[in-house]
Amino acid sequence: MPAMTEPKLISGNANRPLAQAIARRMSMHRGMSVGLVDARVERFNDQEIFVEVYENVRGEDMYIIQPTSNPANDNLMELLIMTDALKRSSADRITAVIPYFGYARQDRRAKARTPISAKLVANLLTEAGVDRVLTLDLHATQIQGFFDIPVDNLYAAPVFALDILHHFKGQLDDVMVISPDVGGVARARELAKRIGAPLAIVDKRREKAGEVAGMTVIGEVTGKKCIIVDDLCDTAGTLCKAAEVLIEAGATEVHSYITHGVMSGPAVERVTNSVMKSLVITDSIEPTEAVKNAPNIRIVPTAPMFAQAILNTWSGTSVSSLFETDTLVPIYEGLYSTV
Repeated sequence: MPAMTEPKLISGNANRPLAQAIARRMSMHRGMSVGLVDARVERFNDQEIFVEVYENVRGEDMYIIQPTSNPANDNLMELLIMTDALKRSSADRITAVIPYFGYARQDRRAKARTPISAKLVANLLTEAGVDRVLTLDLHATQIQGFFDIPVDNLYAAPVFALDILHHFKGQLDDVMVISPDVGGVARARELAKRIGAPLAIVDKRREKAGEVAGMTVIGEVTGKKCIIVDDLCDTAGTLCKAAEVLIEAGATEVHSYITHGVMSGPAVERVTNSVMKSLVITDSIEPTEAVKNAPNIRIVPTAPMFAQAILNTWSGTSVSSLFETDTLVPIYEGLYSTV
């Protein structure tokens, strides 16, 4: 049964531009002004986080927009404390909209005496009072099973497919999708299927953690415009090395489509100086000025997709409809109207 109250958005400090963009998109859909709930999320001198909500939220359907990106611990604590503030203010339902789910890479015990931090984060969110989670391209889809509450995991692949069909129009016969490792084959295959392109793999071997000993291309990439697909780019070392290996193997161009632009340390400099013609990321993590100014980095907005997903959640309609490229065409009409 559809909710009777309007959905209400509140944002932490992790990515306010995205939260504001989602609010604007929802205003367009609803035909009325949808703003962010007036609140302050600040720190005391000892860096303790304090939250105060200035509007009445009793009985409301609340959506907290907060990626848990760098600084991951601060942004996670903001999310937990905002949840507690809303719960104690008698909000009816609290949905954590987490465009980038931090700690997702710690989804299993790779060796003895290590934590499964993604499960711990799931427990913290549930205990704080979150009723539902909405996120984008989890590093490992089994993380949904760490929660005992509903989790909707959106995918960037339909949006990336729209972008590729738009920017490579008339060149799709030359396009080949590349998985940067064996573990990412399913993600790359999904995008390849959407755009009707063949698939190849870059197999990387590590002698020790953090150091790639060698890379081998599995597949014929000669004369192809290669598109590397992955869920996140951290320091960009592996990504840039993969681009070099593909060019050496005969690729004419290398582009990358990465959902989460973590872009730590030397990442921007590496990408700028690499053989990659372009790196396309989403705004799930607020881009730094260096990322915005990089000549070969382009940012695709996620606000249209998140706004529609929030409205579908609020109204009790299907969120999985957003997994289809055709569904997103009207949502992204202003950006990809010529597709």
